[in-house]
Order: sequence, then structure tokens, then C-alpha cells
Amino acid sequence: MTKKTIVVTQTKSSIGREGSQRQTLIGLGLNKIGRSRELEDTPSIRGMINKVKHLLQVNEVSS
Repeated sequence: MTKKTIVVTQTKSSIGREGSQRQTLIGLGLNKIGRSRELEDTPSIRGMINKVKHLLQVNEVSS
């Protein structure tokens, strides 16, 4: 069974956001607008994405 992955891209700045939201972006491997990361689709990653979904664009990768 292959692991599902998602591509997460930061589309908005973290300036003026709560510290916990900034730390969540760093935990996802994002810290600048336009940066993208391919991440494994797990419940913990989905929870982090949900916390900062207003700053991100999420695309699912088809296997």
C-alpha cells in the first residue's frame, strides 16, 4: 500500500499571527510565502494544516 501525500504551499504571511500559528508553519517546514513541501497525509499533519488553513494552499498528490 502506498502512502498518500499532499503538497502544502504557503500563500500568505505569518506576520501579525499568533505565535502558535507561526510555530505550526515552521513545524510544517514552511516559513516564507511560496514555499512548498510534500508531506505524508496523516491525522497529525491534517490537524496542523487545519490550524493554519487560511495561510495555505493544499493539493493532494495522485499516486
